[in-house]
Amino acid sequence: MRPALLPGDWLLVRRGARVRPGDLVVARLPGEPDRLIVKRVAWHGADGWWLESDNQRASGRRDSWDFGAVPELVGRVVLRYWPPRYRPLRHRPLRYWRRRAR
Repeated sequence: MRPALLPGDWLLVRRGARVRPGDLVVARLPGEPDRLIVKRVAWHGADGWWLESDNQRASGRRDSWDFGAVPELVGRVVLRYWPPRYRPLRHRPLRYWRRRAR
């Protein structure tokens, strides 16, 4: 599966929002509480939230298979957007390319 986020994407995160399996969430990396991670929720168990990477084959990926369940989440991602003046080429609508071709 391709990652849902690309480098340079900005996120709007809602703290305390209801979380369901399949949602993207922000959590603190166990063992490094100053570092935030964005992962997809797989399920909620007795030990906490089980988080997985979208791309399991990516080198250097870290998720609950490496560090176990996460007891607490920072929040749920509700919106992805790009900073001003940044738009990845592959996300431009078709009408942009038609206008440029004229």
